Amino acid sequence: MLLTTPPMGWNSWNTFGTNISDELIRETARIMKEKGYLEAGYQYIVIDDCWSLRERDERGYLVPDPAKFPHGMKALADYVHSLGFKFGMYSCAGVQTCGGYPASYDHEFQDAATFAEWGVDYLKYDFCNFPANADGQNRYAIMSMALKSTGRDILFAACNWGTNEPWKWMKSLGVHMYRSTGDIQDNFKSFSSIARSQLPNFCMSGANCFNDIDMLTVGMYGKGNVALGEACTDQEYQTQFALWCMLGAPLMLGADVRAMPDFAEKLVLNPGLLAIDQDAEGRVPQAVYQGRMIYNGPDVPGGWEEYPDTGLTLFKHLSGHRFAVGFFNFAPKPGQVPFIFADAGLPATSGFALHFRDALTGEDLGMRRDYLNMTVPAHGCRVLTCTIEKA
Repeated sequence: MLLTTPPMGWNSWNTFGTNISDELIRETARIMKEKGYLEAGYQYIVIDDCWSLRERDERGYLVPDPAKFPHGMKALADYVHSLGFKFGMYSCAGVQTCGGYPASYDHEFQDAATFAEWGVDYLKYDFCNFPANADGQNRYAIMSMALKSTGRDILFAACNWGTNEPWKWMKSLGVHMYRSTGDIQDNFKSFSSIARSQLPNFCMSGANCFNDIDMLTVGMYGKGNVALGEACTDQEYQTQFALWCMLGAPLMLGADVRAMPDFAEKLVLNPGLLAIDQDAEGRVPQAVYQGRMIYNGPDVPGGWEEYPDTGLTLFKHLSGHRFAVGFFNFAPKPGQVPFIFADAGLPATSGFALHFRDALTGEDLGMRRDYLNMTVPAHGCRVLTCTIEKA
């Protein structure tokens, strides 16, 4: 299958963990359909770990837990498909999944055929309980071939948490997206550290093989399976979603969309941010500034030296001769994050300027030459789009 833009969808793990069911998946799909998530681009409804019985059947096949999925997976996949979504499931390269259920080591071709028969369109493939003497890269290659042997288009989402630098080799195995980090938690430190850790590696992310920095926690507000530490604020969720969009990462929602607060729902459906993530050119951003900021206001003792290396400016080429600029403030104080246009290839001597709009609101911010220092709230962001014009 060809995958020209980062996948978008919903995964059960971040909020529900082991507490999954046929009813939950059907209700989630209905709500996402009714509220416009599918129209916005969220195609995949994915069941994560803990969906099967603890043992395979006598023929070695995986068996859906009849208490959780009484109608079986084929019927559930058919229902998800009937609403226009694609259906995703979970397995693992080890001998057991992270939750201790049977995984696909030495069962790759049998399991791939089973998933295809059920109508699976997406496979998240984890890395728990992997034999110490086995070759992880080879096992991902085996499952890639197993999925292709079925003749069905199945998105292969490899999840080895960044082990052995997967950005250097996953694309060569036919993988469509690969987890490059450990698991996300629903707090600011977790998501900001995850995103920043991959800045040097997004140059190896793109069409048909995307760097996956884990499922989003936007809208969880401290409730759910990965709600560890201090829950995020609205401002912090906006920063998380903007980072994922600027980086061109897959957008897999992890909150309970059936009860998503208005702010979070509007954020993940924001057409300006989604257009940046899903831009047709599929460019990755250039980090044109990473470092110390200028702090604002008389109520900021200590000045910029108190919080070094806390500003980030990302510049991204978009289709149609447009650009996106993301200003991010990881400090617990408001401050100015700079953007010097020459760092993006537009020196003052060029005779050209940039005409800015706010990506979230569409507000026209006018033309600027040479530089723009953007005031950004604590743990906040500003995302602008711009065009190049004669000054």
